[in-house]
Amino acid sequence: MRAPFLNVSVAFISTLLVVHPATALTKPEEAKAPNELPAKAPATNSASEEVIQRAEKIVAKLSLPSSEQHARIRDIVAQQYTRLASIHDARDEALNAAKAAASEPAAQSARDTAAARQADLHYAFIARLSTELTPGQVEQIKDGITYGVLPNTFRVYQEMLPNLTNEQSTQILAWLTEAREHALDAGSSKEKHAWFGKYKGRINNYLSKAGYDMKQAEREMFARKNAEAKSAP
Repeated sequence: MRAPFLNVSVAFISTLLVVHPATALTKPEEAKAPNELPAKAPATNSASEEVIQRAEKIVAKLSLPSSEQHARIRDIVAQQYTRLASIHDARDEALNAAKAAASEPAAQSARDTAAARQADLHYAFIARLSTELTPGQVEQIKDGITYGVLPNTFRVYQEMLPNLTNEQSTQILAWLTEAREHALDAGSSKEKHAWFGKYKGRINNYLSKAGYDMKQAEREMFARKNAEAKSAP
């Protein structure tokens, strides 16, 4: 997962994965103490207008049958953004305090506590969506939150390497799916993209070991696309 990228293939794939900067999330309540996280992440229903608009764009693509359901799902997504922001901000405050005190144990405690609360929130979020949406619609929500990086990246690998075996395609998709689960909990577009970057490194090294020449594959893909464009009416 942390192996170095293949330069050309990553540079090419990254051009399809530019994400829009995330707008600011609402601020959480002040932490009880500067060196620890709140006893419980705020379970607020309050979300900023920017966050609501972001959730609205994601949910609109589902074309849900009723305005009531649309509003419920939109609010669940907006609430997830807000609650994650509360966890991240409390964690960062605790980390800053730990840094000022030069206390690595306190810093690690802040990271561990935030990770545990983030995991609980993640599974609760998916469970709430699953009570109202089909698995396919939940996938759409996940892709919306992560800027469609999974399907776009998988498509590029398929186009670049049309001779991938079923096993290789399945493995690539599994790693991208795992990356998306992590990216769902990231606090910014940069952090979301970084998770996919880590897994693309693993994928590219996996393909390299399988004998694929990514530079040549890229050249061949562009040649195919140019030929298709020229033959188009």
